[in-house]
Amino acid sequence: MAKLSCDFRYLLIPAAFVFIYIQMRLFTTQSEYADRMAEAVDAEHHCTSQMRLLIDQISMQQEQIVALEEGKKRKDQECAQLKTLVNDLEKKALQRVIDKTQVPVAAVVIMACNRADYLERTVASVLKYQSSVASKYPLFVSQDGSDPRVKTKALSYKELTYMQHIDYEPVHTDRPGELIAYYKIARHYKWALDELFYKHNFDRVIILEDDMEIAPDFFDYFEAAAALLDKDKSIMAVSSWNDNGQKQFVYDPYALYRSDFFPGLGWMLTRSVWNELSPKWPKAYWDDWLRLKENHKGRHFLRPEVCRTYNFGEHGSSMGQFFEKYLAPIKMNDVKVDWKSLDLSYLTEDKYAQYFADILKPAKPVPGTDPALMASNIEGDIRIQYRDQSDFEYIARQFGVFEEWKVNYSSDNWGIFLFFICENAEEFLMVIAEKCLHYGTCHCS
Repeated sequence: MAKLSCDFRYLLIPAAFVFIYIQMRLFTTQSEYADRMAEAVDAEHHCTSQMRLLIDQISMQQEQIVALEEGKKRKDQECAQLKTLVNDLEKKALQRVIDKTQVPVAAVVIMACNRADYLERTVASVLKYQSSVASKYPLFVSQDGSDPRVKTKALSYKELTYMQHIDYEPVHTDRPGELIAYYKIARHYKWALDELFYKHNFDRVIILEDDMEIAPDFFDYFEAAAALLDKDKSIMAVSSWNDNGQKQFVYDPYALYRSDFFPGLGWMLTRSVWNELSPKWPKAYWDDWLRLKENHKGRHFLRPEVCRTYNFGEHGSSMGQFFEKYLAPIKMNDVKVDWKSLDLSYLTEDKYAQYFADILKPAKPVPGTDPALMASNIEGDIRIQYRDQSDFEYIARQFGVFEEWKVNYSSDNWGIFLFFICENAEEFLMVIAEKCLHYGTCHCS
């Protein structure tokens, strides 16, 4: 019995050690759990603190947003007030240059951007002949952008009204590598014409660019043409420019023609035409766009043989393209033509076909493959017929006229007709289409 009691005590010793070990492990585990709980509580407190901080920041940002919105409203109100003030000042300035008893023939706008020296030369040329007819032709300068030299120069003239087109909208070109300038120019033209036709309510507008000089009879020419423009709806616009108006190729300052190619470079249109064009105005290349048949719809443009504008802009968006060869030699009319005394009814749609046929009828055909040589041996008016585009370009190169097809091509039955004087000669030269006329009494063969 004593032996069993002793053995039992020996068993209690390991059991005690196991119990103590288990208690120590439990204590260690509880301590670790307590530490993790403490860390979790600390993390929760930190998270709560961060959330409160974030809530405070959001609250502050919301207050700032509200303050900015209120500031924007105030700025918008200030801008609206300034715009109203500017409009009032523009109206007052316009009242100074418009005679209330005289209905204007057309507003004249000079499109400018960043060439102050060019603008000064253009304004000087325009004012030279506009001053005596200022009530008929209110003068504007429309600046695209904020070049300070151009703005200062434009505002220095009391004889004109200054307009400024500020456009912060980014330009996205249709094709990589395109010049952004052509997109900005198109936007500027639309804005300026909208302003003049819709805000200032003019019936007609003459558009000039800031690198042009005008002829002595520029305004008389457009006044006479305005009557035709109003009467004959087959005339879309009137231009003062001839692409083949180089001094060696022109002669008659009285000669005017109809063409379905838009010359541009000093031109006049009516509000009714602008009502049609404004809603669909292109993003860029507005002049080429206007030359598309779906836009001019078969209507014609009046142009003179001898230019009434001269383009001196060697440097600009077009990079001086063809300047030396085609623009520098342009002859600007220096004869004071009395347009009011002339009967221009021959230019109306119902009379021009016969008039044109009568011009072509007596012209002598030039045969052979060397028309320039043959032409020099024929006296009087002559005509040269071409077969296709390449043949036309070959003939144009021989005489040195502008050979670009799109400039000369007429998409109706007229084909291409170029009127020019052979250099160092008196004969009147005509380059015409193979099938010649499809109307009138002239059937060239």
